[in-house]
Amino acid sequence: MHTILIKFLTACCLILSLTVLTGCETLQSLAGSGTTDEETYTGWNADKFKTEAKTTMEAGSYDKAIKLYEALESRYPFDNSAPQTLIDSAYAYYKNNDAEAAISTADRFIKTYPRDNHIDYAYYLKGLVNYNRGITFVDRFLPTDTSQRDQIYANDALENFAELMRRYPKSHYVADAQQRTVAIKNNLAMHEIHIARYYMKRKAYIAAVNRAKVVMEKYPRSIALPFTLEILQDAYTQLGMTDLANDAKRIYVQNYPNGAPVKENSGDTMSHQVWDFIGLDK
Repeated sequence: MHTILIKFLTACCLILSLTVLTGCETLQSLAGSGTTDEETYTGWNADKFKTEAKTTMEAGSYDKAIKLYEALESRYPFDNSAPQTLIDSAYAYYKNNDAEAAISTADRFIKTYPRDNHIDYAYYLKGLVNYNRGITFVDRFLPTDTSQRDQIYANDALENFAELMRRYPKSHYVADAQQRTVAIKNNLAMHEIHIARYYMKRKAYIAAVNRAKVVMEKYPRSIALPFTLEILQDAYTQLGMTDLANDAKRIYVQNYPNGAPVKENSGDTMSHQVWDFIGLDK
């Protein structure tokens, strides 16, 4: 009995010791290694910061890269590569999904270095940030109809790309900005179509007509135009405006004898079909 008691107490002491050690390790991990950034960066020159920042960016460690760029900027504010550091920092924020910081940093670059060779990229980056803003993890793996979502940042991106093309028409970023501009306008136009269809389902025909007119006035070359004419024909018919309904039908037949050139559901993946079936975008 005495032996059993001793073994029991020994086991308790061992468990207590392990618990204390584990607690200490946890506290140390929470507190970090105990070294500060100042100690970590001791002896680092500008080239060392640049090299490490580039390495961490390539590894996808954007948080760490941001800290390195911030440290580089604060320690070597007058270095010849200070403009590059700032624009790299803006890009790191963008990759880290910190849209506000990316845009504010790009704006700071534009204000501080208006004659820099990379000034066009700063404008382009602002458009890129707003273009991709709001894309979630789910969107990347289950592609859905983005035109059915809130378009709050789409117009901002449109303005960013327009400013780039206006200020720097010869920039090699213009071609990409033009393609993205077309995509944005198509998205905005289809967004209006979805709203018009919503009104049609609720028999708000005048509201549907007004939405369709927005597409014709603002996005006349978009992929949404044939769908606009379909809505106008249907809405005017429901309103008893036969002449206007016939006009919409005539224009549709003349321009799209084989139907809409771009099908709304063309190229749908299984993810698209499942997403639409369960109505998560409706």
